[in-house]
Amino acid sequence: MLNTDNNLNLNQNSNGVNEKFLNPYNPQETEKKQYQLWEESGFFNPDNLPERHKKPFTIIMPPPNANGSLHAGHALFVTLEDLMIRYKRMQGFKTLWLPGADHAGFETQVVYEKKLEKEGKSRFKMDPKELYDEIMQFTLHNKSFMENQVRSLGASCDWSREKFTLEPEIVRTVNETFKKLSADGLLYRGKRLVNWCSKHQTSLSELETEGVEKEDKFYTFQYGPFQIGTTRPETKFGDKYVVMHPDDERYKEYEHKQKIDLEWINGPITATIIKDEAVDMEFGTGAMTITPWHDTADFEIAQRHNLEYEQIIDFYGKLLPIAGPEFEGKNITVAREEIVKKLDKKGLLVKVEENFNHNVKICYKCNRPIEPQIKAQWFIKTESLAQKALEAVEKGEVKFITKRHKKIFKHWLENIHDWNISRQIIWGIPIPAKICTKCGEGMVDLDNSISKCSKCGGEVKEDIDTFDTWFSSGQWPFATLDFPEGEDFKNFYPTDVMETGHDILFFWVARMVMLGIYRTGKSPFKDIYLHGLVRDAHGKKMSKSKGNVVNPLELSEKYGTDALRMSLLVGNTPGNDMNLSEDKIRAYKKFANKLWNVSRFVLDNTKDLGEIDLNDERLKSLSRSKIELQNLQKITSDITKDLDNFQFHIASEKIYHYIWHEFADKIIEEAKDKLDEIETQLMLLEILQTCLKTLHPFMPFITEEIWESMPIKNKKLLLIEEWSK
Repeated sequence: MLNTDNNLNLNQNSNGVNEKFLNPYNPQETEKKQYQLWEESGFFNPDNLPERHKKPFTIIMPPPNANGSLHAGHALFVTLEDLMIRYKRMQGFKTLWLPGADHAGFETQVVYEKKLEKEGKSRFKMDPKELYDEIMQFTLHNKSFMENQVRSLGASCDWSREKFTLEPEIVRTVNETFKKLSADGLLYRGKRLVNWCSKHQTSLSELETEGVEKEDKFYTFQYGPFQIGTTRPETKFGDKYVVMHPDDERYKEYEHKQKIDLEWINGPITATIIKDEAVDMEFGTGAMTITPWHDTADFEIAQRHNLEYEQIIDFYGKLLPIAGPEFEGKNITVAREEIVKKLDKKGLLVKVEENFNHNVKICYKCNRPIEPQIKAQWFIKTESLAQKALEAVEKGEVKFITKRHKKIFKHWLENIHDWNISRQIIWGIPIPAKICTKCGEGMVDLDNSISKCSKCGGEVKEDIDTFDTWFSSGQWPFATLDFPEGEDFKNFYPTDVMETGHDILFFWVARMVMLGIYRTGKSPFKDIYLHGLVRDAHGKKMSKSKGNVVNPLELSEKYGTDALRMSLLVGNTPGNDMNLSEDKIRAYKKFANKLWNVSRFVLDNTKDLGEIDLNDERLKSLSRSKIELQNLQKITSDITKDLDNFQFHIASEKIYHYIWHEFADKIIEEAKDKLDEIETQLMLLEILQTCLKTLHPFMPFITEEIWESMPIKNKKLLLIEEWSK
């Protein structure tokens, strides 16, 4: 019993510990209840935070694709960002974590096409508007489902400010950027070589393709006096230029632009000799023919020498009339061996090398080989935009938490190519432009007012292409904050942290830095935290075909969201891939149980103190000399520094070890013989209070649940309690 002669005026409580502690901790009962309390409090909205919250701290959530269920990578980013927001909110920052959802153009259309295929349908046989409306309905349904999953992970984001990439305000901002790029001379429409996917019938950026090692046959053919090698005989119908290095002594007798007659696939042709330094003299015979329409290096050679070129393969992967009646209309994979046989009969096949390893570019969604094609598309001149982004990094306006990603980022920007932002898909933001049917001129037309070509006066038609998703999402930080006149833009831009996966450093992060600086004059965020992939327990990439997918939502339902969150934080260093297993999550469920039991013990053995104010200096004087509290202060100070330095993996491990091994195993055990002493009771209660505050950003549900039962005067939601320094 507390001695009241010291005039501390503490209320006594004889009701015992809260009944809920008589049962084991049940996250299934706790989590929905606590999240509802948080949402109803209004404190996710920075405008509703108490007076002490003044300085803004902003994170714009990477909008999850609204086309399916969340995976382990989503759970990781929600955990990391919620940790940062809860920590800063408790520190007194005016925190805004703005959530959103991405229509994810090409990605979502691919998902929907698979759904159509299962139903025996094809998007190519559907009315474009009907297809768009169906995908919109599909996306909005998934969007609602996905948002509830984000809630279940404990995300304390401001749902009142949520944005969707197809909202009219976002579309307007994206279109205005398109117009400004045109006005500034940074936009052009031109016939350039693009990465073409014959399955999905759209061009793709370099970032949407993958290079894979593939084994093919390597054929060597006699081409007049030269021997040329190729893995793609199907492209050779249009080859009328043979190229060699100007310093190659083997071919010094031949002159640049010299004509030679020779026998080829469908009869005699006249070829032209081209001397170009791009040719590798060490590869093969040092002589090669070029197909500019279907190869990047060949296209560049043709451009340098002003050579003519013709399309050999159509956009569906079939041979065009140039291949002759024998091969016209045939799929290139079928025609290849037939072409080789014909050349062999003519005595023009020199040799065939089996198992030739080479790098092949494939579509990152269907894994089909990319067919380079020349096609009129909208391109952004990126050099000046990239230069501004580089300057921002050099000046420290944008900082990378992981140094190696800074180097990778800079290298990519220093070697950047013009950006093709056209996509031949239905699902996305339509490109607001008109195309001349006569000369092919492209004209930006936001208000649909252009009726004649400004160049030749010809008739115009609407551009039926859509924007590359990364063009619209690249404007996400300022577009979501109602740029340029919105109060949120004035108050919360630039944002503080961009946290996302390292796999979209170029897809998204680089685009945001370039376009953010271009539109607003400021970098869109100050710090870039990149997390790695979440792999299975053995470090293997998760995939449905391997059967090693760890479903975070199923496991959080089984073991509790707090256990999942801790398993994603401990041992997860910035920028590196991490392994996740059910055993690891189960282990942190045991930690939650340990915390629950520790809290029950402390509350049960301090119930006679009644409701107290632990910040009362007279109370503190009873226990502040305790070495245990001095050690705790050092731990919390270290954790604060770790959090400030984005060392979340270290901070999470420190609080875990302190609660389990220091507080539970040592302090409580040693205190059992002194539980009748007021100083001991106060010490235990103060340690528990500090532990709950420190652990809250990591494990918000169980800490808030325990906090409800803490006998503390003037108690607020732990969500907005002051951080223990």
